[in-house]
Amino acid sequence: VQLQASGGGLVQVGGSLTLSCAASRRILSSTIMGWYRQAPGKQRELVATITGGGRTKYASSVKGRFAISRDNTKNTVYLQMNSLEPDDTAVYYCNSLRGSVSDWGQGTQVTVSS
Repeated sequence: VQLQASGGGLVQVGGSLTLSCAASRRILSSTIMGWYRQAPGKQRELVATITGGGRTKYASSVKGRFAISRDNTKNTVYLQMNSLEPDDTAVYYCNSLRGSVSDWGQGTQVTVSS
């Protein structure tokens, strides 16, 4: 599946952004959708995932501030990001995982300025 991420940008500390990830075809309920991020000089890390049944998992650094959701009718996954901090600055990637098949979107830049 092809994934198109959007919604990144420049925001001040404490601000909010919503990222969207549109899939090229129907997201099966067996697919786990996720958001990852990679800051300069760092490894890509998990931000949040959501199963077809709506079960979510978050990195401890974003828990309580970020919320992942999926709209299966629109084949889209969202990441609502609140109370953004400079450490949230990174390229954010969406991912779909179904069995052993993992697909990545192209990434969208989020920059949090202080």
